[in-house]
Amino acid sequence: MARARFVRVSARKARIVLDQIRGKSVGDALATLEYTPRAAARLIEKVLRSAVANAEHNHQVRNLDDLRVVHAIADGGPVLKRVQPRAMGRAFSIKHRTSHLTIGVSNEVAVNGGAAPVRPSPPAARPSAPPPREEAPAAGRRASARRGAATRRRKPAAKGTPKSREKK
Repeated sequence: MARARFVRVSARKARIVLDQIRGKSVGDALATLEYTPRAAARLIEKVLRSAVANAEHNHQVRNLDDLRVVHAIADGGPVLKRVQPRAMGRAFSIKHRTSHLTIGVSNEVAVNGGAAPVRPSPPAARPSAPPPREEAPAAGRRASARRGAATRRRKPAAKGTPKSREKK
């Protein structure tokens, strides 16, 4: 496992790249990162190489072809807040976001007996339309409309309106 903290890239942008390499072998992940045209790819590549070196040195992994990226996350770090002066005395705030990148590699033989990496099952599909509602009987609908009309207040007619003003 390797971690790079306080990296000057937003976690949201780094997650896009990390999603591409999660679950791949280390060789495939490095090839993917090499040709990914994002600034976060260069930073993630350094962390991945560090994770491979840690596995080789700390855990005596000799065959690097068996290593897979099993853990790749980007957590948000502290935000550097700056102020940009604008016209007519206004000030806009600028947030320079940082992130903490964590990548873990593992020998898949040690993880689950040589099988492919275990991936979570996709969530159950939701129905596209809600179930149909039961209709109330037509007479019941009409009765409820009449009740609503009876409870409404009507504006009283103006009293003492001169007949000369009334239109004929």
